[in-house]
Amino acid sequence: MHFGGQSILPAARSIKEVERLMESDFEYIVLLHTHIGQLSSLVKELKRNHKKVLLHADMVQGLRNDEYAAQFLSQTIRPAGLISTRNNVVAAAKQAGLLAIQRLFLLDSMALETSYRLMQKNKPDYIEVLPGILPARIIHEVQSETGVPLIAGGLIRNKEDVKTAFEGGVVSITTSRSELWKEGKKSKQ
Repeated sequence: MHFGGQSILPAARSIKEVERLMESDFEYIVLLHTHIGQLSSLVKELKRNHKKVLLHADMVQGLRNDEYAAQFLSQTIRPAGLISTRNNVVAAAKQAGLLAIQRLFLLDSMALETSYRLMQKNKPDYIEVLPGILPARIIHEVQSETGVPLIAGGLIRNKEDVKTAFEGGVVSITTSRSELWKEGKKSKQ
């Protein structure tokens, strides 16, 4: 079962949202827009609250997005997984035994074909497709072509968008829209 059966992966953009998610039933959370100076203590606090952090490596301020940064994040910060658009970051996460989530922006047919070749080489644990509001047939095609479980993210704004993504075959949805978090597990509040 993917992400403990969690259909929504809430993406926290601020400390206030992280604090709110610490009090929720969500096991997995996505950490966005963090600063290198806050990262270690933030991830430790989340782990103390029984949260598994999926860290968006491309959005850590003050840290270069390369394989050395990925090694630092994997060995020192030790989140449950890393999300990145960069192949070398995804490869470093896999090598360190973390969940490796390749983020793909599917803009046109050429990007889609290039993505298929990359996934055959890289073999991430999950692919996050963006925008998540892709037609269900495209989501299904990407999953069928890659054989990798998909997460939908980006521009998912309402329950209908959530429904369409799941109809396409995604295993989960990342969203920073807190009003959609309730579509996953319920908060303790």
